[in-house]
Amino acid sequence: MSRLIIASNRLPVMINRSADGMTITPSAGGLATGLKSYHKDSNSVWIGWPGVMPETKKEEKEVIGLLETEQCLPVFLNEELITNYYDGFSNATLWPLFHYFAEFTEFNESYWESYSKVNEMFADAIIENAEEGDVVWVHDYQLLLLPNILRERRPDLTIGFFLHIPFPSYELIRILPWREQIVNGLLGADLIGFHTYDYARHFISSVKRLLGHDVDFNQIKLENRQVMIDVFPMGIDYEKFESHALEIQSKPIQDRSKEHQDIDRFLLSMPNRKLILSIDRLDYTKGIPQRLNAFREFLMKHPDYRERVSLIMLTVPSRTDVEQYQNLKNEIDVLVGNINGEFGTLNWNPVIYFYRSVPFNNLIELYSSADVALLTPLRDGMNLVAKEYIASKVNKKGVLILSEMAGASKELGEAISVNPNNIPDTADAIYRALTKPDKEMEKAITAMQQRIKRYDIHKWASEFMKALNKTIEKRSEHHARKITAQLKNKIFTDYNDKQSKVLFLDYDGTLQRFFANPQAAKPDEDLYKLLDKLAAEKNTTLTLVSGRDRETFDRWFGKRKYNLIAEHGAWLKEKGKGWVERKPVHTEWKESILPVLESYVDRTPGSLIEEKTYSLVWHYRKADIELGVLRALELVHDISNLIFNQDLEILEGKKVVEVKVSGINKGTAATDFLHANPADFVLAMGDDWTDEFLFKELPEEAHTIKVGTENSAAKYFVNNYKEVRSFLNELVKS
Repeated sequence: MSRLIIASNRLPVMINRSADGMTITPSAGGLATGLKSYHKDSNSVWIGWPGVMPETKKEEKEVIGLLETEQCLPVFLNEELITNYYDGFSNATLWPLFHYFAEFTEFNESYWESYSKVNEMFADAIIENAEEGDVVWVHDYQLLLLPNILRERRPDLTIGFFLHIPFPSYELIRILPWREQIVNGLLGADLIGFHTYDYARHFISSVKRLLGHDVDFNQIKLENRQVMIDVFPMGIDYEKFESHALEIQSKPIQDRSKEHQDIDRFLLSMPNRKLILSIDRLDYTKGIPQRLNAFREFLMKHPDYRERVSLIMLTVPSRTDVEQYQNLKNEIDVLVGNINGEFGTLNWNPVIYFYRSVPFNNLIELYSSADVALLTPLRDGMNLVAKEYIASKVNKKGVLILSEMAGASKELGEAISVNPNNIPDTADAIYRALTKPDKEMEKAITAMQQRIKRYDIHKWASEFMKALNKTIEKRSEHHARKITAQLKNKIFTDYNDKQSKVLFLDYDGTLQRFFANPQAAKPDEDLYKLLDKLAAEKNTTLTLVSGRDRETFDRWFGKRKYNLIAEHGAWLKEKGKGWVERKPVHTEWKESILPVLESYVDRTPGSLIEEKTYSLVWHYRKADIELGVLRALELVHDISNLIFNQDLEILEGKKVVEVKVSGINKGTAATDFLHANPADFVLAMGDDWTDEFLFKELPEEAHTIKVGTENSAAKYFVNNYKEVRSFLNELVKS
């Protein structure tokens, strides 16, 4: 049975050095705490940084021993790597950029080098411990390069990746100097998961625009495999929060913690006194100054709530040595002081401010007691605090005010949604929350609780793993048709046994890779040598079948000793002879179609028109990829109306739309050729859907091979043009 290997920067536990030796404590953070329970219940090992760098071999053994009891393995990072990889590239480059704070983003080559090195170190640790067929689940922005490193070194592994922060729009990711490496790094995974569809959409857009890969719904098509993209909104350990909240609420007042008793006294000191809770890590993405300004505006608009409402603001220290965070801390301190100075009395502080973390039980006490949770990040991948608050409201009394910029807002639709930059609107939301009727409050809380209880951390993890296992099943389906060594030998034997042989080979995407400029795809010397060898084979007729125009094909291959079929079967040139029209037809229709195509060229920068004898082709390979796809859909719709009841058809190829005379295709051209040149061995290879005509029309006994993993009428497939050339070279040698 395969084992699960979890990889993340931070382990679910931290090792600390003390006078008594090494000690182990639970880690903070959403990923570490959220996934810890799933990790404990599954057959998994977790690989990550333990929080300490051993100074001696003895310490190293001690750390490894402590981690083994938690099913964990360490990746030891020294101070320089932590500074450059973690504080540097992860948190000074990726974190601000991915959260739309481009002005804080630092581009530093030494940061990038350390980031690449640490990702290699994680790969080393995984490979050292991974057995054949194991499943690796990589987490978060610190390890974006890891999936592709593993893919290149251990292709037998099944690799999943989950991003716990937003993935930014293409306009932001494009400013990163290492953008292609980052996106390619992620594409090493079989499955990439995001919290929301927005993040997945941004990633897919970046893949198309930066790398030019084709995307079919949520599948990214690479040369030799497919990468699945899906959405999995991360949950919490709902039962843990609910049970602790029930336990705390059921305790008599005298048995409650001192902190809980302080909260009770505060609430009981005045009739209808209310608590608003704000919990965040100190970070510029959390919108804490905007939140304080909104609370101040609320107090100004509604003076009757002064001395009746307090905002408990719990801010957990973070990156205290970084200037931006120091400035943020100073700004918050000043705002809190100003609000308390402006509105406070001897018996009341509007803002009760804690700059520290609190134990889990105290956290549940705050969740349980707060009438309103005010969570308004400027940008947040998910925000699990929102879900934790809802889970802890066992008495069904409470209102959640949630930023629409948080991933959790997509699930928690019953919360009061705000734009955190809109200070007046957030102030009004506070008033609506405090005046919300009990029945509405209970209805909203119940609906959100039911939802996040169903899709908890265990469901989230199991759904991700289920989707990852489906990628394994899909690979197995493809492997059933993949050209193996055994199938090659079978085809080669058949080839050598037969007396007359015909080979039909497509060109673009089959014998040559695609280029942004179609004219750049001219044959290289290696390809000429290969085709000449095939043409020289005894009793073998080589025929190139392409959608290319005959002028280009004649320039490239006209003097070679093989047959050419151009323009999807409109023209035939047998070796040593001239070009012959297969089916002379009218071309008057071009006069009405050409102006339409020209209008699309004018509106789509980078597109162009190619005119062939019996067709007009609109190319958009050099256009903006998303605009090109949109225009192609529009064009097909417009042309469909124009060619109604005419003897014309539309072909949609790879980044092309072709309008052509009906009945002319590669399949009919190949069958006509075989009538004139009978053969007892037929082989056809092609990559485009226009080659499907060829595969369908050929005799049943023909060997048909698709280039690419898409569904096809062909019997077998190879991954790319390189494998085509390798196959044909082996055929000659056989």
